[in-house]
Amino acid sequence: MPIQILFLVAIIGFIAVFFVLFKRPIYEVMALAFIFIIIISDSYDIFFDALLYPATSHLFYAIFAFMIVAIIFEETKVVHSIIDILLAVVGRFRGGAGYVALLSSTFMASLSGTGPGNVAVTGVFTIPMMKKSNFPRALAATTEMSASMLGNIIPPAGVILLAYGVYDELFANTVSISQWMVIAYGIGMWFFLQRWLTLYVLCRVYKVEPVQEELPSFKESFKKGWRALLLPLLIFLPLLIDAQFKDVILARIGEAGQEAFSNAVLMFTPALAASYALWIHRHHLEGGKLSLKSIYPLIKKSIKQVVPIGVTIYMAYAISQVFIHLDMEDAVKDWFMSFDLSLMTFILIVPIFFAVLGMVLPGSAQIAILGTSLLVVFDALGGNPLLFATLLPAMTGALEGMTPPLALGLFVAMGIAQSGFKETVKLASIWVITHLLLVMLLLLGILPILGIS
Repeated sequence: MPIQILFLVAIIGFIAVFFVLFKRPIYEVMALAFIFIIIISDSYDIFFDALLYPATSHLFYAIFAFMIVAIIFEETKVVHSIIDILLAVVGRFRGGAGYVALLSSTFMASLSGTGPGNVAVTGVFTIPMMKKSNFPRALAATTEMSASMLGNIIPPAGVILLAYGVYDELFANTVSISQWMVIAYGIGMWFFLQRWLTLYVLCRVYKVEPVQEELPSFKESFKKGWRALLLPLLIFLPLLIDAQFKDVILARIGEAGQEAFSNAVLMFTPALAASYALWIHRHHLEGGKLSLKSIYPLIKKSIKQVVPIGVTIYMAYAISQVFIHLDMEDAVKDWFMSFDLSLMTFILIVPIFFAVLGMVLPGSAQIAILGTSLLVVFDALGGNPLLFATLLPAMTGALEGMTPPLALGLFVAMGIAQSGFKETVKLASIWVITHLLLVMLLLLGILPILGIS
């Protein structure tokens, strides 16, 4: 077994021992885990590079900013106005708010292509809505997490095109990009159904009832909160423009300019949303007006709540850099190629392996490094290479932010929901297991997929 795999097992065990047995807070455990992996892997030379890497990531700053925005939304009551309108529509149904979250977050994540980032963007609306609709905090967090990560399976998510490139490299011109997208939508529908059924069952297990209190009138709610409905547009519209007009922007300002534009949009959006929320609900602030004195308590409170989960996310990023430095991808590739597996064994092992690997490597890296090799193995064992290639996003990108204990999407959702780590991990495991079972059924060819015979 490659030493890199042993390191991965060791760090997972380290986190479990310190969190479960010693009951240390997760942000402290993650910081210790970073030091632990540095020591056992003798990677002292990259200590500062790995530790400082998250500080260079625009996504980390965006996630942190949106978690602060979530507190501002809560304190100014602006999100309550939106929630009242939605509850007037779905509050009478058991788990109705969860289905709204499932639809909206999946759609937005498919545009943004970043699961953890999307949890931050949409979770500030969907998680409070679910909590007010009688969802336990952990269920609200994991529902948003699973919906956002689902976006990586559905076009136009970039990881889908990356998987197409892997397949086309080996089987050139056998499947057009249009056919590939049709297949991707077919696969996405299966996983959307899996999410819907899982949510349906969990709502009954946790006895999520329709809202018992008197539901707000839609007419009255809309009259009071119509200005708040512009808030989702202020967040989603810039992201939609960036996603839908990427080619136009690329042609105008080049690749470097387009990347800078995307980063700027992601960083600018939370500031814009927070400013608008503070303005339209300034009467809820201290003194009934917008001023530095009235804003300061909100910022102070948000920092206290956000910093612990921010540290957790920061250290998870740093740990991933250590594994990249250790050539985790190449070691895993060579290790897998050395096994003499049957097709059935391969189908049972590989999705689980990707789920574990997703704790420390993004889905795009997994596909780029391991996609071609494992596709060749699957084909040699008698499997349908097109089937395996089209399911790569479901095995990698969709799971990278979900698998405990190192799951960015999970951490962000926990931060917004203020849910406990233990109960949230328990529920996250259910979403991961049902996802993996569906992957295996699809790889076995038991369930039909549009476009694949």
